Amino acid sequence: MEIGYFLSCEEHPPAELIRGAQLAEQAGFRKAWISDHFHPWNDAEGQSPFVWAVLGGIAQATGLHLTTAVTCPTFRIHPVVVAQAAATAACMFEGRFSLGVGTGEALNEHVTGLPWPRVAVRQAMLEEAVGIIRRLWGGGQVSVDGDYFDVDNARIYTLPATPPDILVSGFGPESTQLAARIGDGYMTVSPDAESVRTYRDAGGTGTVQGGLKVCWAADPDEARRTAHRLWAHELVPGQLGQDAPTPAHFEQVSALVSEDMVAQQVVHGPDPQPYVDAIRAYADAGFDELYIGQMGPDQEGLVRFLQREVLPEFR
Repeated sequence: MEIGYFLSCEEHPPAELIRGAQLAEQAGFRKAWISDHFHPWNDAEGQSPFVWAVLGGIAQATGLHLTTAVTCPTFRIHPVVVAQAAATAACMFEGRFSLGVGTGEALNEHVTGLPWPRVAVRQAMLEEAVGIIRRLWGGGQVSVDGDYFDVDNARIYTLPATPPDILVSGFGPESTQLAARIGDGYMTVSPDAESVRTYRDAGGTGTVQGGLKVCWAADPDEARRTAHRLWAHELVPGQLGQDAPTPAHFEQVSALVSEDMVAQQVVHGPDPQPYVDAIRAYADAGFDELYIGQMGPDQEGLVRFLQREVLPEFR
């Protein structure tokens, strides 16, 4: 299993994201994920730059392969525009770019005022959007009278030599089967062997990628406090993570999550063994790639720690 780095647009301004990518490459990482958000999860995270601009900077500053984790091509940005943006990114990265897509969260997608439909409708919208993107990447003029999207004589002129892969994020059997049907790979953020089996049983033959957020700090109490302050919302179960519309809503529900709950669930602190165990859980579940990101501002601390204390266990 290959290990990559996870860049968080919710926590870092553009220059720090580019610097994080450079640090990761210097430490030996070859690949990275980067989140695509309009809002952070809470005000304490405090950032949310436009990912497509940041990608241009990373393309010029590093030789990493980048995947968006993930872009929603159905509400905030029309699939025609996502197709153009991803095609340009693929040209700038010279083949080192993949488009990760998903049905999105209301947190980011409600901002244009469109209704937020039930999951089955969002999945149908995503399937139609991916079909439009692939048609546009095929060259030529495209018109579509779709169930959810219309395209009127659109053509993308700046195209990469080879279209980028499209990986589909999924939580639950329906979205995992959708990933197998329309994607070139599957993405998720828990080491769930059943999801991997569902993807493979549904005919998915692409790369299975996972994401893992951790909180490194030399002081375990500091790591625990930072993880609770910034990422307590990750412990909230169920559909709320897709349906809550603002950072304030996530802050309200995060008040129900204690520091002890975070400490029990989030890998944190200076001991390498919990990190090794968490990574092995993804490998044992059948993942092909895992992307690790820092909760908090100290990207360099995590990168150096992984390079020195953790990655040698997997070489």
